[in-house]
Amino acid sequence: MRYISTRGNAPILSFEQAMLSGLARDGGLYVPEQIPNLDFKSIAAMQGQSYEQIAYTVMRPFIGDTFTDNEFRGCIDRAYAGFNHAARAPLVQLDQGHFLLELFHGPTLAFKDFAMQLIGQMFQTVLARRGDRVTIVGATSGDTGSAAIEAFRGLDSVDLFILYPHGRVSEVQRRQMTTPVGTNLHALALDGDFDDCQARVKDMFNDLKFRDDIGLAGVNSINWARVLAQVVYYFSAAVALGAPLREVSFTVPTGNFGDVFAGYIAKRIGLPIDKLVVATNQNDILHRCLNGYGYYKGETIPSISPSMDIQVSSNFERALFDAYDRESNTVTGLMNELKGRGFNVSEGAMQALQEIYRSGRVSEAETTAQIAATFKESGELLCPHSAVGVKVANDQRVTKTPMVTLATAHPAKFPAAVEDATDICPSLPSSMADLYERTERLTRMPNDLAVIIKHIKENRSQ
Repeated sequence: MRYISTRGNAPILSFEQAMLSGLARDGGLYVPEQIPNLDFKSIAAMQGQSYEQIAYTVMRPFIGDTFTDNEFRGCIDRAYAGFNHAARAPLVQLDQGHFLLELFHGPTLAFKDFAMQLIGQMFQTVLARRGDRVTIVGATSGDTGSAAIEAFRGLDSVDLFILYPHGRVSEVQRRQMTTPVGTNLHALALDGDFDDCQARVKDMFNDLKFRDDIGLAGVNSINWARVLAQVVYYFSAAVALGAPLREVSFTVPTGNFGDVFAGYIAKRIGLPIDKLVVATNQNDILHRCLNGYGYYKGETIPSISPSMDIQVSSNFERALFDAYDRESNTVTGLMNELKGRGFNVSEGAMQALQEIYRSGRVSEAETTAQIAATFKESGELLCPHSAVGVKVANDQRVTKTPMVTLATAHPAKFPAAVEDATDICPSLPSSMADLYERTERLTRMPNDLAVIIKHIKENRSQ
């Protein structure tokens, strides 16, 4: 299995190399040269299998010879052993034909745990074998940072620096990043929004000398391994609802496009997905683009669903790459235009995108109303991101095809928004009961690349 850059001017890599590299050296994102296919019989065989067994079947064709079969099974088993639900990603029925896929039973209560816990195990296995050490730098709008810190906490071969937008994540999200104990963990509160954090991380990857000097690696959704791990729960959910004998649709609340792009990969592998619906909050650049208005940046407006407060959705580049028939020069040109205000999507590429994705937008008031309505109708408490998904799903779904909405975070990660809608303050699990009493450790950083680089150089293990 070989991996190529969306911008066509970087070395072709193995899975191991692509995983450790994160961002390609030409600034692009790695994608498989070819998408493996699972046939009807292989998907049908997933009926009744554990999440771990499905993960092995789905992911194994993508990893080449990076791991032996036993090594890879071991990584998967260790990754999900700490989840607090036997099904890992259970389905809950909200209404006739509408299901909630609970992706918040991992150690940090968010869907990012599914990929990050596995990446942590894969990194550790590869680095121990090679005798190497890496410095991981990541950007987060809230959940990726805490998931990465939990996954890499205490690992000997990794220094981890996470940039998050100061004052723009929930208190629970912040404390999950700033309270873990570990000399290899560094939470950096950046003066700016998530797009600024993401831009500085990409700047560091594009500084090839700095990248090589510190052994820079990335675990944001720019990393193909992150996307691949998220493909699995589409299969587990769809098979539980009758696939491959019936089609299933999915609605995905998303800001950075990685989670819904994983659904696209599941469809390409062979999962019978009818609709993939992109759900956005008031920062609706993806919704506007998918409805033919171009990809033009605006002001990032803080919301009660902060993990979706994004204007530059990194993984959309992967979607554009396929929509433009993998014309890397065209994608490079569009990404250069994005350094300014944005770009238009050609008629042919837009048609290709609209054949795969639908979309919807949800206001702040609608989000709050949906949290309240879902609790009244089903007794389910939704985090605001999941509520965005449920609202769009209700607007888009049809009765003949089951609709699955991805519940991306536990409601206790956003207690103020949930309490405002329902008068109920959701409690943290017992494992986090003392989160508000734990000592925080963070560094406030200006939105200045040179300052950030200096800090990383001075604080990583030598």
